[in-house]
Amino acid sequence: MSKRRIKKVAIIGSGIMGSGIACHFANIGVDVLLLDIVPRELTDAEKAKGLTLEDKAVRNRIVNDSLTASLKSKPSPIYHPSFASRITTGNLEDDIAKVKDVDWIMEVVVERLDIKKQVFEKLEKYRTPGTLITSNTSGIPIHFMSEGRSEDFQKHFCGTHFFNPARYLKLFEIIPGPKTSQEVLDFLKIYGEKFLGKTSVIAKDTPAFIGNRIGIFGIQSLFHQVKEMDLTVEEVDKLTGPVIGRPKSATFRTVDVVGLDTLVHVANGIYENCPEDEAHELFKLPDFINTMMENKWLGSKTGQGFYKKEGKDIRTLDLNTLEYRDRKSAKFATLELTKTVDKVVDRFPILISGKDKAGEFYRKNFAAMFAYVSNRIPEITDELYKIDDAMKAGFGWEHGPFQIWDAVGVEKGIELIKAEGLEPAAWVNEMLESGNKSFYTVKEGSTFFYDIPSKKQEKVPGQDAFIILDNIRKSKEVYKNSGVVVEDLGDGILNVEFQSKMNTIGGDVLSGLNKAIDIAEKDFAGLVVGNQAANFSVGANIGMIFMMAAEQEYDELNAAIKYFQDSMMRMRYSAIPTIAAPHGMALGGGCELSMHADKVVAAAETYMGLVEFGVGVIPGGGGSKEMALRAQDLFRKGDVELNTLQEYFLTIAMAKVSTSAYEAFDLGVLQKGKDIIVVNKDRQLAMAKAHAKLMADAGYTQPIKRTDIKVLGRQALGMFMVGTDAMEDSNYISAHDQKIANKLAYVMAGGDLSEPTLVSEQYLLDLEREAFLSLATERKTLERIQHMLKTGKPLRN
Repeated sequence: MSKRRIKKVAIIGSGIMGSGIACHFANIGVDVLLLDIVPRELTDAEKAKGLTLEDKAVRNRIVNDSLTASLKSKPSPIYHPSFASRITTGNLEDDIAKVKDVDWIMEVVVERLDIKKQVFEKLEKYRTPGTLITSNTSGIPIHFMSEGRSEDFQKHFCGTHFFNPARYLKLFEIIPGPKTSQEVLDFLKIYGEKFLGKTSVIAKDTPAFIGNRIGIFGIQSLFHQVKEMDLTVEEVDKLTGPVIGRPKSATFRTVDVVGLDTLVHVANGIYENCPEDEAHELFKLPDFINTMMENKWLGSKTGQGFYKKEGKDIRTLDLNTLEYRDRKSAKFATLELTKTVDKVVDRFPILISGKDKAGEFYRKNFAAMFAYVSNRIPEITDELYKIDDAMKAGFGWEHGPFQIWDAVGVEKGIELIKAEGLEPAAWVNEMLESGNKSFYTVKEGSTFFYDIPSKKQEKVPGQDAFIILDNIRKSKEVYKNSGVVVEDLGDGILNVEFQSKMNTIGGDVLSGLNKAIDIAEKDFAGLVVGNQAANFSVGANIGMIFMMAAEQEYDELNAAIKYFQDSMMRMRYSAIPTIAAPHGMALGGGCELSMHADKVVAAAETYMGLVEFGVGVIPGGGGSKEMALRAQDLFRKGDVELNTLQEYFLTIAMAKVSTSAYEAFDLGVLQKGKDIIVVNKDRQLAMAKAHAKLMADAGYTQPIKRTDIKVLGRQALGMFMVGTDAMEDSNYISAHDQKIANKLAYVMAGGDLSEPTLVSEQYLLDLEREAFLSLATERKTLERIQHMLKTGKPLRN
């Protein structure tokens, strides 16, 4: 079997989805040809310029406008603005012959079978045999599309369904056609996971495949439940959001973002094409949805849906009167009971036993979902874990339906189903009779699922490329305190996993980190700092800093900052290689910790930065020192050294945060040639472990502390002070902002020295700590910290 490589792809269709997919291929370094149709008439602007339909600018207008709009959208579809240069645009008349040179052609045109078939007919004339050709349809059966095409076309053709936005949602459904070769399916599954960073799921060719079939069922069943239980839009979004491990946008806000018309299109498709579905009637749209469609209240794209922005206020649709009203807050006693339960999976048994409307809602909701998913096997897939994978990756659920069912207990789930007058599939009862009490089990660090035909637990395939901390935490624990768990990852590598709220770094986390370094130096070869929570770490525990500062315990505060700094220096100067594995938010102290590791293996979706200015201080865990050090390492002979230092100063002073790991290189918080990026977060820890082992095997030598850092002294300090003066004069920053900026300037300039001097890291750390402490005594800083603790937002005072 020859090795297939993807160097160039052609994306046919440049709408929201096509442009988004094009950007994601560009994200991973692939050359992209993006094609769309030629316009049939000129715009007024084109007429005014005297252009004709033959001009290239006109012929490529549709594709260029679509791509430009996509690149401007927020959140951005691209990891770094420069990556857009990997996309070449063209049109389906002048440029279609270029598809002969690509390795994969993907069709993303409008969801109409006749149009798709015309496109495939055109493409086949120019496609080189052996080239992959796929359709990103969300609902049209795959077997209809390849009818009448050649043998080679059909063998290399299947559905590859990305979810929108393609960069952020992880589900990648692969749907075989009647003649798709096994080699093509195997290749796409691995390519999706390894290169595109997705969860690849091979689905059957049934309407809406796996993700949308179950997801749309969930939303439709809610639409009907809202009326039946007389719930408001706010109540449903409160009940179906983060409390059950779903995105903040919950249900109705998500529909607004995706677009009601998109949802209705898929729901209608299921209603028409699944007459045998026992929940067939649920896919019928309730009256209020039909009215919203007629009124074009489709959500964000039309300016109103279930929510509507009026000025600064967001108003809500009353589902009974269909008029917009002020938002009402939603409160339930049952939800209050889960406030102290950190792990979402432990909340489900509490939620279904609630005595109020929320408890009733969860009993009905889960019962309907459990019954539905059990009855979709073997119709849409043979393996239950694929349904869970699809819901987690496509809809951002923390737990799939079968995992939730396991959490409440399989027998309890059956009881809920029967209470609603529904029936689970026969195989669920057979599973219990065969002695299997749950859908999943964990043994020897791997997840097993109940396989229906063999009636026994089989290992979920593909786990060997991953390290799943949930599976090994108990069996591989080496040390634990209230802030961290230290696990043995095998091959001589330890992992430190934070366990604090939002993974903030306080005394317990630091002592756990130091302990892990002690253990690793004595008995292991290397250390990874990584976790699989939503965020790597949002920074130092500012609540603790606030308490000490407010009670004027300055000696304790000084000791706490020094402990943080010493722990970071320990990361850098230990006898073993240290690897940081940041993902999600890596802010403040989380960023500082990463900057002090020997190497960073970052997930592509890492939002990293030194944000301490927002709470009225400067980075005090070595971050200010490190930025001064990194700036000086870039000083080159004949450079204007001040300019380099100023860039690094501004990164901190403006509290810049990268919108991807690639942007973190621009900010200097990641370093080119040293730190690396992994697109698939599931593979991140395995990759971090591999790098730790590689460094250890290559003969790691404990680094020598640096004493050669060139600081510019008064020359830099003067320039910074002039700048902050001007900004304060023009009201661009407040007097307190200026005070913080001047303290930072003092640290990064190395103090008020009369000439450039070589200093040690410790010298800079002492300056940094003094500056941090003096700012912590300021009333305005305490106001900022208090505001952040209360609201989660920075205060400008």
